[in-house]
Amino acid sequence: MERTVTITDEAGMHARPASKFSKKAAEFDNDITIAYNGKEANLKSIMGLMSLGIPQNGEATLKVEGKNAEEVLDVLEDTLVELGLTDKK
Repeated sequence: MERTVTITDEAGMHARPASKFSKKAAEFDNDITIAYNGKEANLKSIMGLMSLGIPQNGEATLKVEGKNAEEVLDVLEDTLVELGLTDKK
């Protein structure tokens, strides 16, 4: 299951919130990836996430495989909102 989100923070996906976002993803047993501009990374890896260089207004696709995928996507999207990286759904 996948969902596209737009990063609205003027600094894009920057280190501090990216670290917290990656840690949130690591709480789940699911396979979770994030894709941007033709590249894909394991969302549980802060280095992989940062290597994508997602800028302000960049559209990234979150992909979750495994049980409760939709619920996991909801939590991840809520986390992006809480961290100020994107606007509400």
